[in-house]
This record gives sequence, C-alpha cells and structure tokens, in this order.
Amino acid sequence: MNFEAEDHFVNRSNWLRAAILGANDGILSTASIVIGVAAATSTREPIVLAGIAGLVAGALSMAAGEYVSVSSQSDIETADLIREQKELDEFPEEELQELAKIYVKRGLSKELSIEVAKQLTAHNALEAHARDELGLNEISQAKPFQAALASGAAFILGGSLPILVAYYTGLPNMIYAQYIFAILFLIALGAVAAKTGGSSVWKAVIRISFWGTIAMAGTALIGYIFGVSIA
Repeated sequence: MNFEAEDHFVNRSNWLRAAILGANDGILSTASIVIGVAAATSTREPIVLAGIAGLVAGALSMAAGEYVSVSSQSDIETADLIREQKELDEFPEEELQELAKIYVKRGLSKELSIEVAKQLTAHNALEAHARDELGLNEISQAKPFQAALASGAAFILGGSLPILVAYYTGLPNMIYAQYIFAILFLIALGAVAAKTGGSSVWKAVIRISFWGTIAMAGTALIGYIFGVSIA
C-alpha cells in the first residue's frame, strides 16, 4: 500500500494571504477609483489615467506595506529567539522543566513529558522551544521579500482588469460595467482563494461580494456628490 504525504493548506498561508490581499485590493481599489472618477467626468482619458495612477501607487504601497509589516514581525521573532537562546544558556534546567510542563498540558504524563523534553533538547533545544513555547516554525516564519513580491505582483494583476474594462467599455455604461466586472473578478478571486486554501467557496464569494459592493457604492456616491467635470 503506497502512502503519499498529505498536502496541508497551511503551508501556503504566508504567500497566499499576501497574494489574495494584493489581488483583492488591486481589483477593488482600482475599480473604485475608476467608478468615482467616471461619476464626475464624461471623458475617458481622466478615467483611465486615474486608474493607472491608482494601480502604480497601490502596487508600490502594497509591496512596501507588506515588506515593512512582515519585516517587523521577523524582527520580533528574531528578538524572541535571541532571548530564548540566552535563557537556555543561563538556565538550562529551568527551561527543560518549562518545556516538560508544556507537554503535560497537552496530555502527556509527567514522566513521558520529561523524557520528550530531554530528547528534543538534546537534538535542538532552541528549535524545540521556538516551536512549542513561542509557536514559531518554518511554515509560519515571516518572509518579507516573499510577502512583498506576492502582494505587489498580485495587485498589478488584479488592478489591470478594471483598467481594461475602463478602456474598452462605452462611457454611458462605464459605472455599471465596472461594478459588474469587478464583482465577477472578485467572485473568481474568492473562489480560487478558497479552493487553494481548502476553505468554503460560497463563504468566500459572499464575503468578498458584499464588501466589494459597499466599497464601490461609496466611491460612486462621492463621485456623484462632488461630480464636477475634471476633463
């Protein structure tokens, strides 16, 4: 009987989160900008220009924001590991007992917990404490460049779609076309994200459609309220 290793979805959590956030924000923010400008002007050029400007600024902002945010997380993790290593060097017995207590809380007997703690400490003490005391492991480890690249590239990909709609759609139907296509793009994104992450497709689609509608309706309202020609 052949046994294949399980493909756990959590292995994809870091890059998937950044990519989905980037693509979702790219579609939603660019479509919202286009809808807001389209509600205030009757010419195509400022609509497309505003969309492109929002796309470039948004992609750079998303990438930079992800890098800074994840780098901060990485700095915290590094500081915790340095502190933990110092404690292991200075108080090895206390740290061993602390590790054993964690296993007791998870259901092991005291005798087995001590034995497990001793063997894991002998193998790699810092790794054992990082995983079981601090909750740090290779899967959850912060990766700033990966997050920045995934977020920025996904934003460009997602944000390009509303711009294409703005370029090819007739002006009288621009706002309605943007809304319809943006919702379709968001639904497709939500479905792909749910399938990739192994979660409920319908829940993702409903959530992303609801909040997408609110965001685009808000920008359209602002465009109508301040609807002066900017051509």
